Amino acid sequence: MAELVTDLDPAVIRGNLELVRERAGAGVEILAATKYVPLEEMGALAEAGVTLVGENRLQDLEAKRERWGDAFAWDFIGALQSRKVKRIVPAVRLIHSLASDSALDQLERHRQADTEVLVQVNLAGEESKSGIAPAALEDFIARCPVRVSGLMTMPPATDDPEASRPYFARLAELAAEQGLERLSMGTSQDWTAAVEEGATIIRLGSGLYR
Repeated sequence: MAELVTDLDPAVIRGNLELVRERAGAGVEILAATKYVPLEEMGALAEAGVTLVGENRLQDLEAKRERWGDAFAWDFIGALQSRKVKRIVPAVRLIHSLASDSALDQLERHRQADTEVLVQVNLAGEESKSGIAPAALEDFIARCPVRVSGLMTMPPATDDPEASRPYFARLAELAAEQGLERLSMGTSQDWTAAVEEGATIIRLGSGLYR
């Protein structure tokens, strides 16, 4: 289990952020994944120039958003439990992880005019991960009651960034087939391959903080 990230240095984060921005290009959003960043350390991100953060857990999202509010734009990147949709929808700019019919039902009940989502796609067919199968994607998007602006995926765990590239390329193909612009893919270990395959949002954690 990963440990909490503490003693964050804004100067280090700022330097890493600048390097990523330079390599990724202006069209790619850099999302700081803050699952392991304690509430009291969030100020270091703001001081470093981080503007977009992603939370995995509703309770952390609510606590951090109450404290830091407009210091960041807030996205939800964790597993989307249908019973929590009601509270997540008004708290975030974008949900990255729509992947179930039960969540669709809750979005129908609790959507807002500006609610926007990404559909999570399980490209490798891993039973341990959520996600819509590619063959079911078109129908799932058609049934979504809110705006689907893109797709998200998490390739199988690997130490080789190049092993993730085929999954990123396939997600880009699926997005193009559906006329979708956003692609949330790539993390600290493989974001360069994701950008080269068309990522518009990369989700960085440890690679940004150390």
